[in-house]
Amino acid sequence: MRRKLIFSVVITTIICLASLGGVLAANWRPKLGLDLAGGLSVVFVPAHAVPQSELQTAVNVMDNRLNGLGVAQPNVTTQGNQIVVQLPGIKNPQETLKIIGTTAQLFFRPVLGGAPAYIPPKAAKGHSSVKAAYKVPPTPSGGYLYSSAYYTTGSSGNANYSPPAADVEDPIYANYPTTPSSSDNPSQNVILPSNGQIAAPRMILGPAYINGHEADGQIISSATAALNQTGQWIVQFTLSSSGSTIFNDVAAKYYKTLVADDLDGQVISAPIIEASHFNGSGQITGRFSSQQARNLALDLNYGSLPVRLVQETAQTVSPSLGSSSLTAGLLAGVLGLLLVMIYTIIYYRALGIVVLVGLATTAALIYGLVSILGNTSFGLTLDLSGVTGLIVSIGITVDSYVVYFERLKDEVRAGKSIRASVDKSFKSAYRTILSADAVSFLAALILWILSVGAVKGFAFMLGLSTLIDVLTSYFFTRPLVILLGSNRFFTEARWVGVARGLAAYKNNEQDVKSGVVS
Repeated sequence: MRRKLIFSVVITTIICLASLGGVLAANWRPKLGLDLAGGLSVVFVPAHAVPQSELQTAVNVMDNRLNGLGVAQPNVTTQGNQIVVQLPGIKNPQETLKIIGTTAQLFFRPVLGGAPAYIPPKAAKGHSSVKAAYKVPPTPSGGYLYSSAYYTTGSSGNANYSPPAADVEDPIYANYPTTPSSSDNPSQNVILPSNGQIAAPRMILGPAYINGHEADGQIISSATAALNQTGQWIVQFTLSSSGSTIFNDVAAKYYKTLVADDLDGQVISAPIIEASHFNGSGQITGRFSSQQARNLALDLNYGSLPVRLVQETAQTVSPSLGSSSLTAGLLAGVLGLLLVMIYTIIYYRALGIVVLVGLATTAALIYGLVSILGNTSFGLTLDLSGVTGLIVSIGITVDSYVVYFERLKDEVRAGKSIRASVDKSFKSAYRTILSADAVSFLAALILWILSVGAVKGFAFMLGLSTLIDVLTSYFFTRPLVILLGSNRFFTEARWVGVARGLAAYKNNEQDVKSGVVS
């Protein structure tokens, strides 16, 4: 029996300390949330009413895209008809905000021709400027396309653009404004900045429809950046089962011409279609740097959203403010823990040391688990509400000790010895501990399911601490107290003995006067 008790205490302690030592060795620490690490918070709303399922799909796409971009622990959630994006710890909020804003519809459009820069109409005398209404650009006369005849392959394997001078810019389009992202209609022509894909500053793109089907980002199943045999960066892509037919129709119609990737009104690439049929996969070549190839792959992977989103608010949280909040939260936790320890040691003497050691091992285990969950695919972030949940859990853990110790005190007052009382009193006390922890866990679970935003952090940490309390009460507190109860040094020491902590010494003195041996 004694070996089993020692084994339980030792194994529990090893597990707790190993979790702490493991994360420290791996240099893992809890991932801090937005309110503690600082960062960016953005709220998006759909341009028109959409079902909740489409909004959730948009959340998944944005989350995948942000993870692919290497943004640490993004938190993308829905709140009503809004999408809330929280990005803790980012160093360049404005650049990240720009990245978020481009996660919209991806269309594959044929390049119809080049266009000069837009020339706005002259303002009437006495007026500073005139804002012309947007108008859909017409198809170029003759419906010409940029073909591979305008490209030559250099010695490095790169394609060099050299169109005829007459085709570089069509002057009639100088009067057509650039298509805003809100008017990027897949069934109409658009005119967009070329982003260096052709010589002209802008390009005219045709509809993203082929044989009645929309050629959008859904036809791409996956895309990755890779190096080809000549050491050039390329983007390899795999087509979805339904998208393969659509893309082959595009390839057959626009063979040897340019097809642009239009992402939220921005041309991210305009490669030549060099085959009339693709067997489920293909590759995009160009003068890509490694970062450009990776960004293009990300755009192809996660560029398509089922709904157009409008940015409603964007708020930057200062890291210094988050640091102050974390310091305040930790100070409150340490102060509360210190007061609890002082009280339990004064009131329960040696049993107070059990509380001290128990809280230390529990804290090590929680720190390890929170760090592991934050640095793995679970992606847990610790925010101020989570810190609050951990501080509240201190009281729940100490309550379990108090329930046990008070039940033990009742047994001793009834005339039983400490050795005989420690195990029996735990059995009745554990039922009370289980009932209290069950209520606490159910409350945390319901709160986690029904709440949104930061409240979930409080509920999760409270629920996690409650589960740990159930386990440590049985596998650590119970065997340790039983072992102490069988040791005369701990039970009968003059100032810190367990008997004094339980006020049992008064009963022992009375028993001696009465001639009773317990």
